[in-house]
Amino acid sequence: MNQNQNQMPWRERISYGLGDTASNLIFQMTTLYLMYFYTDVFGLNPASVAILFLVARVIDAIAEPFIGVMIDRTQSKWGKCRPYFLWLAVPFSVTAVLMFLTPDFGDTGKLVYAYISYTVLGIMYSGINLPLSAILPSLTSNSNERTVINTVRMVFAVIGVVIVSAGTMPLVNAFGGGNEAKGFFVTILLFSVIALLLFLNMFANTKERVKAIDEKPLPFRVGVQALKGNTPWLIMLLLGLFMWITTAIQGQTSIYYMTYYMKKPELISIVNSMQLLMIVSMVFAPFAVKKIGKRNTILIGSIVSICGYIVAIFGGNAHSVPVLLTGLLISGLGMGVGAGLIFAMMADTVDYGEWRSGVRAQGLLYSASSFGVKVGMGIGGALGGLILSMGGYVAKSDVQSSSALAAISFNYLWAPIIGQIIMIILLLFYRLDKIQPVMLRELEERRNASVV
Repeated sequence: MNQNQNQMPWRERISYGLGDTASNLIFQMTTLYLMYFYTDVFGLNPASVAILFLVARVIDAIAEPFIGVMIDRTQSKWGKCRPYFLWLAVPFSVTAVLMFLTPDFGDTGKLVYAYISYTVLGIMYSGINLPLSAILPSLTSNSNERTVINTVRMVFAVIGVVIVSAGTMPLVNAFGGGNEAKGFFVTILLFSVIALLLFLNMFANTKERVKAIDEKPLPFRVGVQALKGNTPWLIMLLLGLFMWITTAIQGQTSIYYMTYYMKKPELISIVNSMQLLMIVSMVFAPFAVKKIGKRNTILIGSIVSICGYIVAIFGGNAHSVPVLLTGLLISGLGMGVGAGLIFAMMADTVDYGEWRSGVRAQGLLYSASSFGVKVGMGIGGALGGLILSMGGYVAKSDVQSSSALAAISFNYLWAPIIGQIIMIILLLFYRLDKIQPVMLRELEERRNASVV
């Protein structure tokens, strides 16, 4: 395989990364602000929203493998994954805007509207984001290059996250002029238009280089062979499940924690913008990978992240803003270490499945892994809402009960610690880094033999 096939030009790397910026402009609106929008703007009950999040994500997760199979069976002049960036950019953006409308349909009608719009958006998101991840093994076969590409991707992903997390409420206030319903609508409209353009840019500037040995459409019954005995893939599936459970719980609680627990809503944008610091550790992650491997790099990042959350707990309990911010800074740096590596590790499990079974089912493997992500988000969103409801949270109330404040604190700081501990345990069983050089050499020999 020549150098050009192994290494991507910077224009392509950046275009690929901007695709994740596009995803996060919409995805983070649902992760960080949709719970608040539904409870405090649209007027839905927190418990009802919790059930909605779970049901919609389960439906979305069920649809995920079908999308993966569609990718594996897609044959076009643009490749297997790229066409979806073109086909779904407009539907995805339009659905996002519809989700933040506030029609006056009555309590039952509003809940039905939320179910429909949120569920459809989830399916649209799977349809355009799954190819964004699944395309990675086709961009290059070089493991180090994949790490670099994912680092670039996650840097731009964080930029999207920060734009949404730090910019949403100022934009809502500016566009709404005191009317949050109007403010959210105009804000999501702006983000959706930008996302649409970035997806089209990614479609135009990326290329699928690495082809399967047999490029015929892959039947589902054949694709599942790549799952059998693929322990690294199973570990990554569970890793995504628990990571997104805690990410969903914490992310949607940020606005509640700063508003009601710290009583400093002005911290929302500051705290969320601190995620930019993740870029620092992301940039250094590829260097650490060369020395100690992907698994060990993420393990170190998780330990650092736990230490940061412990500091933040002390800061929150003492209502000390400097200590809280210091803890969140440390945890963010720790999380940034692994953020760019998880998708690269999933790409490695695609190679592992092909090495063991002779079947390269990147769409199916990524969809099954993404199934864990979606279920994790659904469970996390539901748990977060139920914990708030059980704690007695009252929307728009200036004074929350001690139990409600305890629920908010648990969601925001304790849940991420639990998630990181589970991730560490799972990673201890991940062994792919050790056998990867031999695996990649043998796969390269098979591909060269097939060409001859």
